[in-house]
Amino acid sequence: MTQPVTDTAPALGLLLDVDGPIASPVSRSIAIPRIASDLAELANAGVPIAFNTGRSDGFLREQVVPPLLEAGLSPDARLWGVCEKGAVWMSISADGTGEVNVDNALTVPDVVARDIEILVTRDYADLMFYDHTKRAMVSIEQNTTVSNERYLARQDEFDAQIAAILQRHGLGFERKGEKTPDASGAIDYRIDPTIISTDVESIGVGKDLGAGRVIDFLKREGAAVPRRWRTMGDSRTDYAMADWLHEHGYDVAHVDVRPSDGVPHTPYPVRHHDSLIHDEAGAEYLVRWVQMVRGEAEDDADV
Repeated sequence: MTQPVTDTAPALGLLLDVDGPIASPVSRSIAIPRIASDLAELANAGVPIAFNTGRSDGFLREQVVPPLLEAGLSPDARLWGVCEKGAVWMSISADGTGEVNVDNALTVPDVVARDIEILVTRDYADLMFYDHTKRAMVSIEQNTTVSNERYLARQDEFDAQIAAILQRHGLGFERKGEKTPDASGAIDYRIDPTIISTDVESIGVGKDLGAGRVIDFLKREGAAVPRRWRTMGDSRTDYAMADWLHEHGYDVAHVDVRPSDGVPHTPYPVRHHDSLIHDEAGAEYLVRWVQMVRGEAEDDADV
């Protein structure tokens, strides 16, 4: 097992999903201003922060980075955008975003992307749009002009048509826990629905991949790696961040800002707010983490 570096390490590290805990799933932006100011204060205090998200680098550049820059990042702040569930990544600094890196081994074939875009344009444009900012995965997202109930009512029907496209191209995939292998028995792709979108992605991506990348970034910089981490997300797949950190010997607790899906049994603590969800809950935990870094609070178990 890899052991964490503890000498002169920051007191805390953060791995944060974006949709839900940071950006409002309604406005698709940082709707609570103190979220950005608290993130900036944490980064300026030396806390390494990674946005470990299914979102694209373009989304982070447009919706997340500008409020952080306005809040004021120090030249020494260490932040990353680990996008498309680990397939794409970039650094974030007081100067903005750095070079975008793409793991080409984790991309969805162009022919699949093309057929899904045609399907959306032809049959579902009133409900959803094709996300052209993605570099590795294919994402289709609910239009902000329609209700979530209306979108979700047809999401399963739409996802079944994506499955048919993958089968037509002879590709193995998993969907809703069921596996459909290709002719050789391989399963290389996943259809992953969320409450506002559907992602078609390589089976190799995931929030655990993003977590591993962030630890690698710190080690390559020669930086001391925090032993204590917090991860935060709004879906069951976000637990993979905390799973990875726990398995590699780090002290981690996960914050679930939408626990109504059910909280799984884990070997590490899971936090959730008693009454708030999504970014409202995320904002409360950020406030507490600022207090912890300032030395004004011991823990976040009672948030």
